[in-house]
Amino acid sequence: MAAEPEVGTQSSPSRPSVVRTASAWLGRNRLGLVVMALVVGAGAGLGAALFREMVFGATWLITGHDQFGQQGHAASTHLPGLGIWFVLVVPVLGGLIYGPLIYRFAREARGHGVPEVMLAVAENGGRIRPPVTIVKALASAITIGVGGSVGREGPIVQIGSALASTLGQLVHMSETRLRIIVACGAAGGIAATFNAPLTGLFFGFEIVLREFSLDALVATSLAAVTGDLISRAIFGSAPFFAQIPHGLSVTNDTTYLLVAVLALAAGLIGIGFKTFLYWLEDFVDELWKGRPEWARPAVGGVALGALLLAVPQMYGVGYPVMNNVIGGHVVVGLILLFLCCKVLAASLTLSIGGSGGVFAPSLFIGAMAGMAFGTLVHNLFGSAVGPPALYAVVAMGGVFAAAAQAPLTAIASAAEMTGNFGITLPIMLTCGIAAAVSKYISYGSVYTTKLLRRGIDIERPVTTNVLQTLTVADAMQTVPRFAAAARLIGAQDGASDGAGVTDTQWENLTGSMTNTHQPQELFSDETLDQALRQLTLHGPAGLPVLADDREHLQGWITRHNILDALSQPVRSSEQSTEQGAVAADFGAEDPSLTAHRSSTPLAGYDVVELTIGPGSRLLGRRVDEVAWPPDCLVVAVSERDELVALGGQTVLRAGQRVTLLAPTAPSQTDAREPISGVKA
Repeated sequence: MAAEPEVGTQSSPSRPSVVRTASAWLGRNRLGLVVMALVVGAGAGLGAALFREMVFGATWLITGHDQFGQQGHAASTHLPGLGIWFVLVVPVLGGLIYGPLIYRFAREARGHGVPEVMLAVAENGGRIRPPVTIVKALASAITIGVGGSVGREGPIVQIGSALASTLGQLVHMSETRLRIIVACGAAGGIAATFNAPLTGLFFGFEIVLREFSLDALVATSLAAVTGDLISRAIFGSAPFFAQIPHGLSVTNDTTYLLVAVLALAAGLIGIGFKTFLYWLEDFVDELWKGRPEWARPAVGGVALGALLLAVPQMYGVGYPVMNNVIGGHVVVGLILLFLCCKVLAASLTLSIGGSGGVFAPSLFIGAMAGMAFGTLVHNLFGSAVGPPALYAVVAMGGVFAAAAQAPLTAIASAAEMTGNFGITLPIMLTCGIAAAVSKYISYGSVYTTKLLRRGIDIERPVTTNVLQTLTVADAMQTVPRFAAAARLIGAQDGASDGAGVTDTQWENLTGSMTNTHQPQELFSDETLDQALRQLTLHGPAGLPVLADDREHLQGWITRHNILDALSQPVRSSEQSTEQGAVAADFGAEDPSLTAHRSSTPLAGYDVVELTIGPGSRLLGRRVDEVAWPPDCLVVAVSERDELVALGGQTVLRAGQRVTLLAPTAPSQTDAREPISGVKA
């Protein structure tokens, strides 16, 4: 019979595979981050192109056209028997498909998708479930194809980010890098969707990642450029809104005053869109309470179909309608009707459980508002104030800047997507004012408000910056030399080459096991902020710190290690403060004696510390029983340098130190009034 292996022995490690080595390099090496950014950017670009064709395909399957709505009241060539009434039927049929699909496989795919990506980056270390990629693509394509009045950018952000998160998790990236890669997926998707790399870059930074670092800037830029190159190779290099005039310019300084007025209006419209969206969602939630969520899109499709029957221009994303309006082919009254109906149609699509983005509706609403305003001022003041299309372009950015509270993304999108870099100045003015108005009036953007309603505030102020600056290497305890030299057998493959340690072996060694669980991976260059999150969720007893090759154990970290690391800056700060004070007080003969003397003393008071000895009359008395000297205030009671909870019922014990704020004695020689003991 073979001898039972001793506890703690390991079989000899096998040679690491090429895949394992490449995975460790991609996940840990700085150049690996660059390679991953390029791969993710290419994947997001291809995903954006595929999703675009899926939307066109779904729309063609229903209507017989790649894009529908600009035809007005027209019948579907594939459903001729229904006439114009087909728009009343297809939203219901589509809801019967994408409703169960979302409910069964990926409920986070419902809605506009960007808040879920923001939440994954801010609170879940960049982890997004892989099924979201497929479910979001299918559900959004069907939603838009059957008339849902939403955009493509929300789905492609979630698709690209989910793809990036899946790849990052496959190579076991740390949370810090995984969050960057998720932002790369969003940047690449936006850049490819709108042929706008700057917009993709700012979207990834300003909305998704919400922080700045050089590594993140390089990686996100590469992903945005790669995604855009993929899109250009497939769809060409023309601006996304190619039919909008490209040579717009400001020829009269008076125009800037009108732009400022339009910016204020754009800010209010952006807030109004966000407010109405979530009001309608609450209203539909209340109506649908207690009923099956999978059926909600189908039943709500009746209302959407009725709206499309009345105003068919709201069918789908609506870019052809935008081009017609900005081209000057629609009267002002109809433009204002389109504006109001788009707010209603987009809000209704999302409220009934549809899947799609709010970026395109924001651009549509802004274009309508700007075109109506531009037409009005053009009729009042003549051609000197510029063409109406100029105001449509700047208002596109302004409304999105107000709704998303993301002025940089808005500025880049309005300029890049229309090719009008010559009016960057009025675009900046509009987006800045609109975003400021929105921020002043309303807390939370159209993206973050969805999270606020779930009790999650990703914009909350950071209480401390130390956790973001210190790393695991600053806090972890290194493992003994013999343990550090040992390879982690099978750690990358999820299974050990050995048979494992049985319960009987543990009992023979130490007694019965009290707890066992799967450990979470940590690396030495991750921040303590990320480590504390992982310890809270996955490691109450501590977590292993792996070497960059993911083959060896480098250390072990607990919450106590983090507390010790946080105290180190305090201790070093105390030393540097004393040294600085001594060095600065060069006028004194012995600065070390004067460094601790109050520079702005509280007049008329001293701090007095009393130590309670074994024979003290205060021993065993409550704080409120002691007849302290007149006007003396007990401010603290401490024991072994630890503060004791202070209250009138606090009982004083031997060895404790009582700190009082006491009136200064009349003179140095006057004796202070002694403590008389216990109150009568």
